[in-house]
Amino acid sequence: MEPLERETQVAAWLKKIFGDHPIPQYEVNPRTTEILHHLSERNRVRDRDVCLVVEDLKQKASEYESEAKYLQDLLMESVNFSPANLSSTGSRYLNALVDSSVALETKDTSLASFIPAVNDLTSNLFRTKSKSEEIKIELEKLEKNLTATLVLEKCLQEDVKKAELHLSIERAKVDNRRQNVDFLKAKSEEFRFGIKAAEEQLSARGMDASLSHQSLVALSEKLARLKQQTIPLKKKLESYLDLMPNPSLAQVKIEEAKRELDSIEAELTRRVDMMEL
Repeated sequence: MEPLERETQVAAWLKKIFGDHPIPQYEVNPRTTEILHHLSERNRVRDRDVCLVVEDLKQKASEYESEAKYLQDLLMESVNFSPANLSSTGSRYLNALVDSSVALETKDTSLASFIPAVNDLTSNLFRTKSKSEEIKIELEKLEKNLTATLVLEKCLQEDVKKAELHLSIERAKVDNRRQNVDFLKAKSEEFRFGIKAAEEQLSARGMDASLSHQSLVALSEKLARLKQQTIPLKKKLESYLDLMPNPSLAQVKIEEAKRELDSIEAELTRRVDMMEL
């Protein structure tokens, strides 16, 4: 079908649907036209089905009227009885009988039709009650599950609030630590430049390079190593002092150890004096 023909059919269908009312504004494009055309086709099919159902109902109503008239004429001919001759109570009973037959969907008002219909209605009632009890039990289970779910949801909300509070505290701590680290980095950089500037200034004034910060650190480390080296020498000296069999040899060893210890102490003193400067 051509797009122009489809748009024409859609416009005609909308005019038929809204009648005297204005048609709402919509964007005319191939997509909307296709959707509206599809809806119009479905509406046309539905209208056709409805018309068929209406015609069928009309035909059945006509058949029922004809059958009712036939039965009424037959009743008049057989027992000379007419609904118009009934009393008001009899009319109410007859209407109640007809309404019951219509409600039970029986083919006539005989007991052979009413009893199975009532039995089916009773069975449906029991099935409905049983189904209602099952639904009630299921509903109670759902209510319990809903209550448990609501309690769990409340607990989860509390946990989320606690987690958010803890997260905010930890985030504040991290921010504070980051600021401290940034501050320490800035100070370290400032001290490094200050030390470098001071060393350059002292070097310009003729300061010995051995008194620089790095040299002093190296001397401090060497001093610590020398102190560690004196420990076994002192223990060795003490062991020599305990020697009794050969006093002269021991005295020689003691003198050697003393001289070595004095040399180390002198070196230590010189290093310490240099560090203090």
